[in-house]
This record gives sequence, C-alpha cells and structure tokens, in this order.
Amino acid sequence: MGKIRRFKVFLDSNVLLSGVFSDKGAPRIILDLLALHLPMLAGATGRYNILEVERNLKKKMPQAVPIYNRYLTMLGLEIVALPSTETVAAMTGVIADKDIPVLASAYACHADYLVTGDKKDFAGLKTAGSPDIRIVSPAEFVDSIVPEILKDYVSGYQ
Repeated sequence: MGKIRRFKVFLDSNVLLSGVFSDKGAPRIILDLLALHLPMLAGATGRYNILEVERNLKKKMPQAVPIYNRYLTMLGLEIVALPSTETVAAMTGVIADKDIPVLASAYACHADYLVTGDKKDFAGLKTAGSPDIRIVSPAEFVDSIVPEILKDYVSGYQ
C-alpha cells in the first residue's frame, strides 16, 4: 500500500462553536471525524479562533466553557500561533480585516481546506488568485470532500 495522503482541515470559529453545541449537522460531523484521529485527516484552528470562541462563550454561555475545553482537547487540533502584524498588513484589502487572522493562520499551517460557516466573507479570494486552499462550508466538506478522502483511503487498501 502506498503512503496515505493526509488532508489538513482548518476550522473557523463558527464551525467549532456549532460543532460543540449541536449534536447534529455538518459541523458536529466534522468534529466527530477529527476526534477519531483518522490517518487521512488532520485538524487545525488558529489561536485567534480559540480566543474568539472563548470570548464569546464567557460572554454568552460561561457555564459551557468546561464542556468546550473538554471537547477541544479530544480533537487534538493543531493550534496555529497568532499571525504577525506584518502578515496581517500584507493581506489587508484582500478580505475583511476581521477575517485576515483566520486566513493567515490557515495558510500558515498549510491547510488544504478552510471550513467556515461564513464562506461569503472569503469570496474575494477567488479574484485575488488564492493559493491551494479551498474554502468550503461545513456541508460542502461533509457531503463532497469527506467521501472523496475516504474513497482514496479505502482504495489504498485494495
């Protein structure tokens, strides 16, 4: 059997929050898949995303912070450091300023996919000639990409 291709999935804050607090839907399926630690799938998010999720939880649902922390540990996500001010400055004008740290973190960890519930916020990247990262919704990832990844994995055993 050949070497298994490992796909890196970068999760935006909204996917983390939705996945942790809903027991159904595509964000939850993505988190459940990552919690399995499958050899063909690696998860990542940014320190920026973690801070955003924690800030929102402490403000709106402080009682949920321990649940979130437990679930986050189970996922084993790579946590990408905050992007430098130089990196953020270089990306200014490509997308909304609030989304630059998310995109910069996804690039920094060489993600194959950036999964976000706010895909429209990243729409300007298509015209900016973005590198090899695909920006997809949670549903697109679960419905289209996961079957392809699993098919490639299973065919590697035949």
